[in-house]
Amino acid sequence: MSELLPEVTKLGEGFLDGPEDVVVDREGILYTAVRDGWIKRMHKNGSWENWKKIDSDGLLGIATSKEGGLIVCDAEKGLLKVSEDGVVVLATHINDGSKIRFADEVIESSDGSLYFSAASTKFGFHDWYLDVLEAKPHGQLLKYDPSSNETSILLDGLCFPNGVALSREEDFLVFCESWKFRCRKYWLKGTDKGKTEIFIDNLPGGPDNIYLAPDGSFWIALLQVASNGLEFVHTSKPSKHLIASFPKLVNLVSGAHRKATVVNVAADGKITRKFDDPDGKVMSFVTTAFEFEDHLYLGSLKNNFIGKLKLNPTNS
Repeated sequence: MSELLPEVTKLGEGFLDGPEDVVVDREGILYTAVRDGWIKRMHKNGSWENWKKIDSDGLLGIATSKEGGLIVCDAEKGLLKVSEDGVVVLATHINDGSKIRFADEVIESSDGSLYFSAASTKFGFHDWYLDVLEAKPHGQLLKYDPSSNETSILLDGLCFPNGVALSREEDFLVFCESWKFRCRKYWLKGTDKGKTEIFIDNLPGGPDNIYLAPDGSFWIALLQVASNGLEFVHTSKPSKHLIASFPKLVNLVSGAHRKATVVNVAADGKITRKFDDPDGKVMSFVTTAFEFEDHLYLGSLKNNFIGKLKLNPTNS
């Protein structure tokens, strides 16, 4: 089931700076948001384009919209719609008047509703390490209703909710709780509507982004959030205080910059495939795995390219 991540085709090498999230639309155009605020796209002929610029260094999750263009999570501004016509801010606050903080990942349903995560209501994008050090649940699962332009809280008190994905039938969604090493299911329809349950737990890493695959399974990118032998930091108050005071030390307790792990999880919550790059020889810090036309597109906050991997029987 588990194998080393094979060599990948490097898309946009040198043109991209930390392409954290990757999506491909129905026309086969690939989109990614990078650290300098550009949303860049690759056309089917392989040519790259600087598409739209947003004055932000906190662009995170992106999702294609059925009306065209993208829905973008901006950790500072909130929820955005980006199209050929420009950038529109959809939501900055929740119905209760509180500001949306650290908008992280988003998915659009067939009725136009947007489900998205707010990773932390206490710490911002650039202070994410403080959230993992405190290890308390500050995150939210939110819903934006386009008919009323209102944003409501579906779930509160989540432990760094990250990726969000809808099931193929859209009867439930799956969201990742990175610091809990698990993904949970939230029912949208049926007798269990509004209830949550564990989708998969005890994952071999903190789940980052999650995407529905064409066969109804899910691709999840996993991060190693603590280096072997340094787990004591998470139970030591003096160590936490030291790292909070000197944030560059977070690199000492994070193996995420080196290792890459991607898993495919069936709709019943069982892992069916696993790709590993323990030393970061092919890619490091993989944050996204998106399947399109029998290829897996891999995003990363630490690489300057998007990895493209051909999926075939030898990979399963």
